[in-house]
Amino acid sequence: MEWPDGKARCCWANPNNPRYVRYHDCEWGVPVHEDGKLFEMLILENFQAGLSWECVLNKWDAFRQAFDGFDLETVCAYDDKKLTALQHDSAIIRNRLKIQAVVNNAKVFRSIQREYGSFSDYLWHWTGGKVIYETGKAHSQLSDAVSKDLKKRGMKFVGTTIVYAYLQAVGVIYAHDKGCFLEYGGETVELTGKERLEC
Repeated sequence: MEWPDGKARCCWANPNNPRYVRYHDCEWGVPVHEDGKLFEMLILENFQAGLSWECVLNKWDAFRQAFDGFDLETVCAYDDKKLTALQHDSAIIRNRLKIQAVVNNAKVFRSIQREYGSFSDYLWHWTGGKVIYETGKAHSQLSDAVSKDLKKRGMKFVGTTIVYAYLQAVGVIYAHDKGCFLEYGGETVELTGKERLEC
């Protein structure tokens, strides 16, 4: 595929969606250690289940508004009235079970924070704080293990495929395709936005 800027990208990046291209170039695969962002991405990945990431991405701003900026404590306190309002919000994905799961998962997320000191410490302890470099997979032993643990703790919509996509999104797994201008070259240990385009 020919890209106007001459930079080859992963096969899933849609050249006709500037927002999707920017997400690919500036966010996907960048290691995240901030709990607020990890929670936000977890909510969005939960909604992706059975859908495309592009569908969720296009509604990202609406999700952020609907879920009060993804503030963890606010989401944990949602009552039935708020959940009903979310189910009638046409700007987001109105899946009742997924909306209910957000509150449930928020509470589990908070309990993990209290146990480990932060959700980041929990997530990154699975790899000893290191980034895993691999491509061409939809799940792995790592995502199997994390999924199993999150389910045991009570989270919903965290099957191994969703967890794998989450780990890729937040940079625990770095998976840019071979040939992508961001493919792993064996030199950079931990990439940040500074190694990307002018993001």
